[in-house]
Amino acid sequence: MKKITVLGIGRVGSAIAIDLAKKNKVLAVDFNPESLKKIPENIEKSVADLSKPDEIDKNIKDADLVINAVPGFMGFKSLKRIIENNKNVVDIAFFPEDAFELDELAKKHNVTAVVDCGVAPGMGNIILGHHDALMKVENYECLVGGLPFVRTYPYEYKAVFSPIDVIEEYIRPARYVVNSQLVVREALSDAELVEFEQAGTLESWNSDGLRSIIKTMPHIPNMIEKTLRYPGTIDYLRVLRHTGFFSYDYIDVNGIKIRPIDLTTKLLFPIWQLKEGEEDFTVMRIKISGTENGQKVEYQYDLYDKYCRETKTISMARTTGYSATSVAELVLNNKFSRIGICPPEFIAQNNNNLEDILNYQRERGVIYEITKK
Repeated sequence: MKKITVLGIGRVGSAIAIDLAKKNKVLAVDFNPESLKKIPENIEKSVADLSKPDEIDKNIKDADLVINAVPGFMGFKSLKRIIENNKNVVDIAFFPEDAFELDELAKKHNVTAVVDCGVAPGMGNIILGHHDALMKVENYECLVGGLPFVRTYPYEYKAVFSPIDVIEEYIRPARYVVNSQLVVREALSDAELVEFEQAGTLESWNSDGLRSIIKTMPHIPNMIEKTLRYPGTIDYLRVLRHTGFFSYDYIDVNGIKIRPIDLTTKLLFPIWQLKEGEEDFTVMRIKISGTENGQKVEYQYDLYDKYCRETKTISMARTTGYSATSVAELVLNNKFSRIGICPPEFIAQNNNNLEDILNYQRERGVIYEITKK
């Protein structure tokens, strides 16, 4: 039986720990004792301040694999520490720093470090990497979003990640590729309405979700990722951003220095927090087109996943978490053992790993419908 440490037991981290505990010995680590109380008894628990390197050291010393599921602002430093401990790791922290800065370190310590291993980024990269090895890809488009079933005024949104990580999507410049040229636009730009059979009409807009594939797949001439929300969401987000509520710059309020982003997250978290029993869904559409065996082809992957009432697991935790655990299974069984920093597009190149990943998730009810034109 393998030993796995999961660092960060939020909604996604807890789903990961529970899933991996079916076949492995799992240690769940979090700063908040209340989060750990929700974890089943068959999982070992540890309360620890993961901002302290020695606390990470102590909790991963016996692990065969580490899952890094801490908030994004902590992710880079915790990943670095995990690598320094010579531990293979699957990371879903989605930190803003460039993970490749740790590539030499990972190679020095003989570590397989899979980063950005969620649904998007994550599954989109894996699917693209698979097809890139088999065809000449000319166009890649990923539309993705996680939303509550109940649309509640005014935000019509619920966050399953920390609010500050969600807000990063709204302020970080969006990068995409057109005719082999990198284009940088502000987040929330180029809004358009898109129809989905099961989710209805949603609004898409530019976000910085391509991440590593801009660097690893420069030969693909057109690539874009867009976030999906209910129509109208973009209007209030632009107002908040323009007014300065998402700013990291300190301002003076009655002699006290504060960052507007800290106040905003403090106010929004109670409103955005997905409460126990509230249901959500995840929708994703991936289109990959180009030339395969001398023929023009287009592959489309459609995901529509809902809150699981049986296990009371939210959809975003299922789709993100089971992406991570399916890859963790590959690493544990030496089906993926590339040394260094490994973005998800490396996982399914020149092998059958995509099929294994899709089957793993299908067994858990996360199903990607695939069509070829």
